Amino acid sequence: MPTIERPDEARIYYETKGSGFPLLLFAPGGINSQVSFWPRSAINPFEFADEFMVIGMDQRNAEHSPAPLEPPTWEKLAADQKAVLDALGVRRTLLYGGCIGVAYVLRFAHDYPNAVAAGVGQDPVGFVDGLNSRETFFAMMKPTIALANEKGMQAVVDAAIENPLFVANNAGGPFAARIHADEAFRAEVLALSPSAYEKLLIDYDNQLWGRHIPFCSVEESFVSRCQAPLLILPGNDAFHPTPISHRICAEAPNATCLEVDCRTPAKLEATKRTVREFLHAHSK
Repeated sequence: MPTIERPDEARIYYETKGSGFPLLLFAPGGINSQVSFWPRSAINPFEFADEFMVIGMDQRNAEHSPAPLEPPTWEKLAADQKAVLDALGVRRTLLYGGCIGVAYVLRFAHDYPNAVAAGVGQDPVGFVDGLNSRETFFAMMKPTIALANEKGMQAVVDAAIENPLFVANNAGGPFAARIHADEAFRAEVLALSPSAYEKLLIDYDNQLWGRHIPFCSVEESFVSRCQAPLLILPGNDAFHPTPISHRICAEAPNATCLEVDCRTPAKLEATKRTVREFLHAHSK
């Protein structure tokens, strides 16, 4: 498996398919943003590999990207993403993100604007008063914290081994993929006290979801300064509230929103054509 080594000894997994103008993918799946999630998506951008060089990657501590036992930062995640491009000799790319991946699109455009040709954002995460709150996101951490406090760290490890997909099994915690795959990492987790584990996860949640309201990855004022062309496919649930998509499109100077029902069976093929046309229009 191709990986790149990072300064903190993280190893970031990536894969490529097809040829042409680069298209870097940031997968859905929340904390488990990883290549293997794309087949679950109504639009799998690996389909565009017939016309583009599609680059998928696992974010740190997702499926095949081992990294230290610590909360991630948006800056470090963006630097990992840029390092993948550097390893491939890519200086300018299209971006396609789903769910948390839209937050990655915004952060990458913030940190590396000259490397971004355009971005597609599918189901943006974010905060909208009356529709969700910080508690909406932190609730995913509560089962693993409760398990650690009630039954100890071995119970967390057992849960992660049983099912390492955090979005499907919150009891395994956000490091479940690493716990499942790496015996040495498992020992690090087992060495934590439940109170230390709880603090780690609170810091994790604060760093990822609590640092920048409402767009998660960038300060509120950035979106109005983001010059990258954006095509937004709105979400429609508590984690991906429709108004956050509409706000991105209202504030970003070069953003366009599709209809919230653009991925229904009747509209899906037309939406895929629209995405392709957008990618082609900005592949230079």
